[in-house]
Amino acid sequence: MPDSQPQPPDGATADTTVLLLCGARLTDGRTVDVRLSGGRIEAVGTAGSLTPHSARVDLRGYLLLPAPAEPHAHGDTALTADSPGPVSYDTEDVQRRATEAALLQLGHGATALRSHVRIGDVQGLGPLEAVLQARRSLRGLADLTAVAVPGLLTGVAGADGLAILRDAVKMGAGVVGGCPDADPDPTGYAEAVLEVAAEHGCPVDLHTHGDDPARLARLVAMAGGLRPGVVIGPCAGLARLPRESASRVADQLAAAGVTVVCVPQGGCAAVEHRGNAPVRLLRAAGVRVAAGSGALRDVSNPVGRGDPLEAAYLLASQGRMRAKDAYGAVAGSAREAMGLPEVRVEAGFPAELLAVRGERISGVLSLAYSRIVIHRGRVVARTSAVREYCDSAVAVALELPRQGRPATGP
Repeated sequence: MPDSQPQPPDGATADTTVLLLCGARLTDGRTVDVRLSGGRIEAVGTAGSLTPHSARVDLRGYLLLPAPAEPHAHGDTALTADSPGPVSYDTEDVQRRATEAALLQLGHGATALRSHVRIGDVQGLGPLEAVLQARRSLRGLADLTAVAVPGLLTGVAGADGLAILRDAVKMGAGVVGGCPDADPDPTGYAEAVLEVAAEHGCPVDLHTHGDDPARLARLVAMAGGLRPGVVIGPCAGLARLPRESASRVADQLAAAGVTVVCVPQGGCAAVEHRGNAPVRLLRAAGVRVAAGSGALRDVSNPVGRGDPLEAAYLLASQGRMRAKDAYGAVAGSAREAMGLPEVRVEAGFPAELLAVRGERISGVLSLAYSRIVIHRGRVVARTSAVREYCDSAVAVALELPRQGRPATGP
């Protein structure tokens, strides 16, 4: 069962509005018009070749890309770094945080999000209920999926955790998660998670530092072939292993079809260690690698931005990935990790798109300020940045660049 597929709001039908995107630049250098209808891309043609039926958006000066997806967020703890006292886990407070965090990330371009939610302990299923309420309130703007993250699952103390995990799936959690490293029996923990996932046909998404090759090998042996799939992350500890050990683990992950989601922006509510997974080594072995944002301004990362383009920028600038591949980690690979349909700027594909002011991917990763986000064929978020220089003969003579607001049609 993949993450939530686009569904119309309760009692409503799918949006049938026709929208024409005019003069957009594609990554292959073409300038095109793109017509959207019924939540999908209906047609792509040379600029000026498609007749608008109704609404139009002028995308001259923008690069049009498949929208990013967010495979690793923590909506229940987001935006709590500056809380004056203990963090409130009242349902209303968690729902507000999760909703605001999702909207912030939507504004950055992520039209689908996977939010890890801690369950059990004192809070029980309250945080999950809140995130599911946020999911309902965001319907039509973004697709939000909750990952149930239980505490202990083994031994006498783990019986309650296992019961609450099953309740969480029945309640609406779309993914079974957890943190094996925090359990006295990490292998038993992983076995329990995989068992529950198999019972309900759910994907698995586990937090692990990845610094124990033997433990990872056991996990991979159990997870290999499980459908609809297994994701692990952030796996920063893999980067600290001897290269031979890390390469052997990478080969095992690739053979089992396990996806690694790294968090290059740093900080993750369930894993204390910092750093990033050895992305180049993993990719060279054939491992699918996606990138998520991790913590969004909570104690794990008080300055987390939740911006997929920043994650891609860090992969390119620090991970030495090509800009195209770095963007793919937060877009195509992230969507694939979440079991979502592929997106291309071609007729017939879902209209999940991001327009960023700029001409090339390397440029938009460097200066990705102005953005237009399209979900199910309609504009759901817009960020406009204007750069101006003071009156100066030098500025005029050199024609220094500045960002402005493009004209839009009716």
